[in-house]
Amino acid sequence: MYLSLDFQPLLSTPLLALLLLPLLALALAGLYLRQRGGVIRLLAVAALAMALFNPVVINEEREPLKSVVAVIADRSQSQDIGDRSADTTEALKQVQAALGRLPQFEVRTVETNRANENDDATATRLFQAVNGAFRDVPPSRIGGAIMITDGQVHDIPNSVAGLGFNAPVHGLITGRPGEIDRRVQFVRAPRFGITGKPQQMTYKVTAAGEPQGGRARVTVRVNGNEVTTQDAIIGEEMPLEVTLPRAGVNIVELAVDAVPNELTEVNNRAVAMVDGIRENLKVLLVSGEPHNGERTWRNLLKSDASVDLVHFTILRPPEKQDSTPINELSLIAFPTRELFVEKIDQFDLIIFDRYQHRDVLPLLYYDYINDYVQKGGALLIAAGPEYAGNVSIANTPLLTVLPATPTGEVTEKAFYPRLSEDGKRHPVTRGLEGSTQEPPQWSRWFRVIDVNQPEGSVVMNAGDKPLLVLNRIGEGRVGMFLSDQGWLWARGFEGGGPHAALYRRIAHWLMKEPELEEEALTATGSGRNLEIRRQTMKKTAEQASIITPSGKRQNIPLTETEPGVFTASVPTTEIGLFQVANGDQTTLAHVGPVDAPEFADNVSTTDKLDGLARESGGGTRRLRATADQPSIDVPSIVASRGFASASGDNWIGLRPTNETVLKSVNRLPLFSGFLGLAAMILVLGSMWYREGR
Repeated sequence: MYLSLDFQPLLSTPLLALLLLPLLALALAGLYLRQRGGVIRLLAVAALAMALFNPVVINEEREPLKSVVAVIADRSQSQDIGDRSADTTEALKQVQAALGRLPQFEVRTVETNRANENDDATATRLFQAVNGAFRDVPPSRIGGAIMITDGQVHDIPNSVAGLGFNAPVHGLITGRPGEIDRRVQFVRAPRFGITGKPQQMTYKVTAAGEPQGGRARVTVRVNGNEVTTQDAIIGEEMPLEVTLPRAGVNIVELAVDAVPNELTEVNNRAVAMVDGIRENLKVLLVSGEPHNGERTWRNLLKSDASVDLVHFTILRPPEKQDSTPINELSLIAFPTRELFVEKIDQFDLIIFDRYQHRDVLPLLYYDYINDYVQKGGALLIAAGPEYAGNVSIANTPLLTVLPATPTGEVTEKAFYPRLSEDGKRHPVTRGLEGSTQEPPQWSRWFRVIDVNQPEGSVVMNAGDKPLLVLNRIGEGRVGMFLSDQGWLWARGFEGGGPHAALYRRIAHWLMKEPELEEEALTATGSGRNLEIRRQTMKKTAEQASIITPSGKRQNIPLTETEPGVFTASVPTTEIGLFQVANGDQTTLAHVGPVDAPEFADNVSTTDKLDGLARESGGGTRRLRATADQPSIDVPSIVASRGFASASGDNWIGLRPTNETVLKSVNRLPLFSGFLGLAAMILVLGSMWYREGR
């Protein structure tokens, strides 16, 4: 109940002054001159003034408002370490129970960093959560905030002024004192690099709870394969030289050895994703003789700025004899020794286009080509009728790497090149434009070379005969095109066909481009999702096995999205390095920023929050005061009105508000009705009586 006195005058203030001031002056003059009845006259003026000013007693019934308290539970990824998550849950339960016994407080609980598409899980933003909890609350009603966290908070204001309210902030810190934790991180790493050439990087190992200057063993892996180990000096930048083995994305991974009783191994690994770029590819194209399709391969390879092409056409074989003098021939001698002995290892791909053995190459040189393929080289045979004849290269030592031998027959009739069952799944031919129609939406060809049972994968057929064969020999690869009529597609005959896409894919598969591998597993991070893609020649794919950054394991089914391609999109609440396996394929993927602040430091601490908490009148304390304390100790919570500091040895305080809400108002006029009339009659009667005497 709140009582107050108010005046509600019957006339305006100027009129009241005009009326009462002369009367008051006369009454005061009478008193000054000691006239009889002066006091009664003054009382009469006062009674008249009271009647005109109309005093009213106001009785307000008000209900006190509750103070709003924010309880913030940190559910960031670092809180999953050890028993922090369980301690947070238990502390939250006890805090809510204690506040439930204090009716003057309204409690708003926020659990931060829960997984949804709008969360920023790369940093712990507890004060952002506090601001959200108090968004609709005036500062005068805020009673304080309690944060249950490991102390690694990344949005702490510089001062209390940045809070936006004047109330205590308390930190209840999970984790244990004396924690030990190692971390490895890249300091400098290139975004791009030339494949096959050393790339310079630097990294640093830091360790909480260990002295600076000590040593730690670091293992270096590239695309999951261990390449070296180093002894790193803790706290110092260390140089690292890595060679990128392939084009496309390469994952360079560092792993520092764990130490006994280490807090977590989550940040013992760091990755750098480097895009490998090939230097200009060197291709040797040897055409056995001029023919209609000779320039098809040449034009395609010359149109690619990343290809250095060396092209020779055999115009005059050694056995050709005529009366033309040698000094009048404007021909270049074929540099066989230079190309196939001295510089053969410099070529990424060798193409024999309708080449036939006519003693241009000595038989020994075919052995060099065999050795080149076995050691990782790439060879493509674009065969014509000569492959079925007596001068076929199948009659040379090159036979040991060829995927198919000729029968000696050449079939010359119209046919549509079609994808085989393997070809529909093989990345070289899968999804070729026009291949899904029947007949295919491309032109016919008219010649195919018959071969015996081929080795490797037959990805295109000419009716019931093989047309395109791809095979692996040792560490290298060999492709064989059993027709010389691909130029019909290039010339637009009957609408043409996808010759550029097909030829380019064949060349890139032979040169081991990762995206064209038949058996491949890739994974990438996309926002908060892990995207998995399995490429296989099999008709089914088993579940993918995932190991999360925190060490959890889960199996994910893969769905076929196109022939030979199985995918899955996995939402994740964690950021960091994921390990994915499927069959004998393994890969790594990083979800979220590589340098996420969430993993910059995992050691629990009171230092970061303590300064702001003390300035606000609150404080920070550990839930486990010692490393071996068996259970948490939550301080009692009290209402601390009037205390300068809202924190003690075993208690924390929250400030109740003085705010109220009005429920009803009762008004009592003091000089109206019978009371006012009686007073007026009394003083006027007394004055008349006195004046009558």
